[in-house]
Amino acid sequence: MNCATAATALASPLPSPTSLLSLNSSDVVEVKPNQNGYKWRLVLAYDGTRYSGWQYQESPPTVQCAVEKALIQTTKLQRKDLQLVGASRTDAGVHAWGQVAHFFTPFNYENLDRIHAALNGLLPSDIRLREISPASAEFHARFSVKSKIYHYKIYSDTVMDPFQRHFAYHNMYKLNIAAMRDAAKYFIGKQNFSAFENASHNDRVTDPVKHIFRFDVKEMGALLQLEVEGSGFLYRQVRNMVALLLQVGKEAIPPDIVPHILASRDRRELAKYSFYLPPHGLCLVSIDYNESHLLPPPDCPAKSFGMHYTIRKCKVVFY
Repeated sequence: MNCATAATALASPLPSPTSLLSLNSSDVVEVKPNQNGYKWRLVLAYDGTRYSGWQYQESPPTVQCAVEKALIQTTKLQRKDLQLVGASRTDAGVHAWGQVAHFFTPFNYENLDRIHAALNGLLPSDIRLREISPASAEFHARFSVKSKIYHYKIYSDTVMDPFQRHFAYHNMYKLNIAAMRDAAKYFIGKQNFSAFENASHNDRVTDPVKHIFRFDVKEMGALLQLEVEGSGFLYRQVRNMVALLLQVGKEAIPPDIVPHILASRDRRELAKYSFYLPPHGLCLVSIDYNESHLLPPPDCPAKSFGMHYTIRKCKVVFY
């Protein structure tokens, strides 16, 4: 491509999702003969307000359903061929900034910018594809995870900020932040978190021993942000830990109640002191992976963070 052609391409308006579905022969290259084909990693952000979580379900809207629908339209493959897998089964109403998933295609792409734009053109506005990249055979969105970071936001004031209502829990009590920080320290380390796990709706057997690397309580004006990083989390574990810290902050219970509940390994023991915390304050912020699994495979395109467009300048003749 010469300079004049490149300049014209950069000046072109954003193509419509429909036009992006008709990929040129230069976009899709060789067919890989093995069973799975080429693997691709997605980094997704979404507002979970109107979704029944990430995991695929037949009837309620889920994030995975929306992503699969867009992938089927762009790749012309079926759901069973794509084999889309998410890193975290976020619950109904939970948000994400750094959800990760992977899928397969039998063909390779020469450039990922077009499919990136096509997917965002087809996805609903409350789901965005932030990044798409080739993935190695060793990479797995769920099993290659080293740690996950979740944030839970609490808005502490007498009047709720209407712009925070979908992303923060409203608390009208004065909180003892120092006591909450003291209590959060008890969660750090490798421990059995059975007492903080809700009964799951699926048959998956999970290991109750998790490693919490840090649990920070940060004040940002009226907004309180609780940040927890761990090797993994049980069903509703983060919300249950935050709910207990809120009770400590209200000075309803002392910080050293945490090791007592942990030692019990009994969800009923937690229920004596804590309460239900809604999902909308929770956000999956980022996921850390085994670095060796993130190495790009050979003969694959560079990752795409989205396309930038420029407007061709008009040449005005002055008299």
